[in-house]
Amino acid sequence: MNVKKRLLDGARMHRAIRRMAIEIVEKNRGITDLIIVGIRSRGVPIGERLAKEIEEMEGHPVPFGILDITLYRDDLTTIAPQPVVKPTKLPEPIDDKVVVLVDDVLYTGRTVRAALDALIDFGRPRAVMLAVLIDRGHRELPIHADVIGKTVPTDADEVIKVRMAELDDEDEVLIMEK
Repeated sequence: MNVKKRLLDGARMHRAIRRMAIEIVEKNRGITDLIIVGIRSRGVPIGERLAKEIEEMEGHPVPFGILDITLYRDDLTTIAPQPVVKPTKLPEPIDDKVVVLVDDVLYTGRTVRAALDALIDFGRPRAVMLAVLIDRGHRELPIHADVIGKTVPTDADEVIKVRMAELDDEDEVLIMEK
């Protein structure tokens, strides 16, 4: 695949995540009963950064958790013969909390559907918000993000590649073409 366009560099990604953090606090009217939960794999570092930004703004830490959705995927048989399931780690019970699910790219909505199924196995939150760094459209399910870093209209044959320093040694978002 070839790089078609660089959407975000490290500085622009940082600003987008800061804006997302502000919007999460505003929509929740503070940080009371708020839990940030990153969807493996790239939702985790984005969620960690959101939690850090919110803590710096509000002066109090926000609980952060990690959700593995592997066994909830509807394409499980096509991703690998023996998919690797990593642990889900939630910092506290989610009952009556506002859970902010965090992912890197919102595309068809199937990852978010799997994440909601997985989350409900751990309790009944008061509300669930979805925060994504990139919304690229092309939904197959009626799912929308509450907080979006950047909306990018794409063609179906394009791929959004999010690179995070924690996983890839560099922060950037690229549009790739096949």
